[in-house]
Amino acid sequence: MQFIRTENLKPGMRLAKPIYNKMGILLYDRDSKLTAPAINSIHNFGLIGIYILEPAEPLPPLSQEDIEFEQNQTIYMFKLRDCLDSIKTGKLPASFHELIDHIISHYGSLNHQINFTQNLRSSDDFIYKHMINTAILTAMIAHKMNFKRDFQSAMVTAALLYNIGYLYVPKTVLIKGSHMTTGDRDTIQLCLEKGYEDLNAHFDRTQLVDRSMALIEYFIFRKSVKRKINKANQDLIAMSAVLQVADEYDILTAMNIDYAPVSEIIAMQKLQEDPDNYQKTIVDALADCIHIVPAGASVDLSNGKKAIVLVENPNDFMKPLLLRIDNNQLYDLSNPTIARHMQITDIMKTMDNRIAINEDTLKLFVADDRIKETAKRFHDKKMRSEHTAKTAIPKSAAASPATSKAPDKKAASPKEVSKPVASAARSTPKTAAPSMEVPPTTKAPRRKLL
Repeated sequence: MQFIRTENLKPGMRLAKPIYNKMGILLYDRDSKLTAPAINSIHNFGLIGIYILEPAEPLPPLSQEDIEFEQNQTIYMFKLRDCLDSIKTGKLPASFHELIDHIISHYGSLNHQINFTQNLRSSDDFIYKHMINTAILTAMIAHKMNFKRDFQSAMVTAALLYNIGYLYVPKTVLIKGSHMTTGDRDTIQLCLEKGYEDLNAHFDRTQLVDRSMALIEYFIFRKSVKRKINKANQDLIAMSAVLQVADEYDILTAMNIDYAPVSEIIAMQKLQEDPDNYQKTIVDALADCIHIVPAGASVDLSNGKKAIVLVENPNDFMKPLLLRIDNNQLYDLSNPTIARHMQITDIMKTMDNRIAINEDTLKLFVADDRIKETAKRFHDKKMRSEHTAKTAIPKSAAASPATSKAPDKKAASPKEVSKPVASAARSTPKTAAPSMEVPPTTKAPRRKLL
């Protein structure tokens, strides 16, 4: 499975993830082959890119829970967009609290891991989808860490609202992606602060829950240089830390405007490498909520080999039971002796081991004498085969002397020629000498020279 940007899509590519409309109705199913009209539709949707199956890659299994998760992501996004449009005008719709309750009831009470699949994003909806995914991750982590229901609700509310200021950011700034200047980042921070001020002005804290507004304020202004907030209590700091991990994980693994997402393994490693900003207990709780290296995943190993995960390790997702593809042997990475010699480096990016070489690279290729000699030998053989095929006597031309006639000045049509030849063949006696027919030579196949 590969992430392909919309401008690089081509007819014939197979969808790895389904595409839904805002009602959650399926538009394009998995394994559907892209057509020119479908690509135009994807362009019109404004999608940054989509996930594509490789030519020989089988369709990965998808459970009913996975299908429901992807549908909910789409439905949640459109509900949130409608809610935020109302909130910007000073109205808090009842559907906003319904959205919070639905997220918590579906994902804030799970006692098993789920496949947290990323959704397709466009430059127009990426902020809504980011807030939805952050809210889902926050609900799961809060449940895993045994936060009380009112704290969990406050965190989910904050996750859905803390980025409302992005709606004020000029699109010319957003499309810069990683090329933003310091001034662009300052602009975004000011817009985030404006988003909070508008929330605070339109709604008293009882409508959005005092704890939610305090969390949004702390999360936004902790990076502000113009406004210092009062010292936060331990509960606020703990909730903010959960929100921070969920926020960063989604940013790392989701498609972005100008760079491809990283794998779940790389994202978790980045979080683990920065314990000052991402607390280890929260990162561990996240790993307990979602599959990072699920059974069936194809992985790259530190020794250059490739393997398939057979059994997940619930205690350490980086130490599962593997089946190496090259030797068909099992390896338990929880065994320290084995782990010293091989570790998982990443999810396999491609199952196609062919080396892709573009035309510019081929122009730099210089053949040695051996390759030139081999190429000349194949070329000469090909020319001889073609010459033999052209000079071979076809069956219809092998007529007996008794039936051969002088050719007419006017060329006969194929139908006119076939009839006398057939009758001549029937009239030929059994004792006649066999015709000197030469079978056509098979044309040598063209071979690619690398």
